[in-house]
Amino acid sequence: MLEIKNLHASVQGKEILKGVCLTIGDGEVHVLMGPNGSGKSTLSNVLVGNPKYEVTEGSITLNGKNLLELSPEDRAHEGVFMSFQAPTEIPGVSMTNFLRAAVNAKRKYQGLEPMAAAAFLKLLREKRQLVGLDAHFMSRGVNEGFSGGERKRNEIFQMAVLEPTFSILDETDSGLDVDALRIVAEGFNALRTEQTSAMVITHYQRMLDYLKPDHVHVLMNGRIVKSGDAALGYAIEEKGFDWIKQDSESNPS
Repeated sequence: MLEIKNLHASVQGKEILKGVCLTIGDGEVHVLMGPNGSGKSTLSNVLVGNPKYEVTEGSITLNGKNLLELSPEDRAHEGVFMSFQAPTEIPGVSMTNFLRAAVNAKRKYQGLEPMAAAAFLKLLREKRQLVGLDAHFMSRGVNEGFSGGERKRNEIFQMAVLEPTFSILDETDSGLDVDALRIVAEGFNALRTEQTSAMVITHYQRMLDYLKPDHVHVLMNGRIVKSGDAALGYAIEEKGFDWIKQDSESNPS
């Protein structure tokens, strides 16, 4: 699915990623953890093609295609989706119109005809049920007046409608209460297939409980310094990151 090799990236001339290597297979969910400022969100932004971030070395391939050669729009059309830590409001643009434009742009990229209105509205009804969004949200501006939990559920709803092959969840659990987290996680799990994969950035063990990831990685100082299964995430919850830092310094790669 996704292969990252020796990735170096900078923002405003400062190197943030210093040789990230990561392979995510079809159907896998990988959790990325690390202290603030370690490069987690930078990696997410590089993957989706945020122009503020400059890749200076390395490669990223998605299903055999060179992701770095594609525009942000084409990356989305190829199946890359990012759920933002702080979703943006788009006043005056209804959720229905926003999603219809996104769906039909992807279909055009794939050489397909626009989705018929009746079929599209049926799709929205089906996907809304995954995350508990009421019908009235569809006529409101994108995230306009939404609570934090509603914004995060809306992100998973968009993911459900767009059906990406590779999803990035950047601290989607941040600021959610227990009920909202459960709804978001259950919606995400309902979308998992053997053909889709995801990278989930989180600070919290509770996401591991819900998502049951295949792999957990620790990113520190711009590099992945340790990988394991969910047990690694629970150890971090209990002991923090200092023991990993000490271990990586005493056993450099």
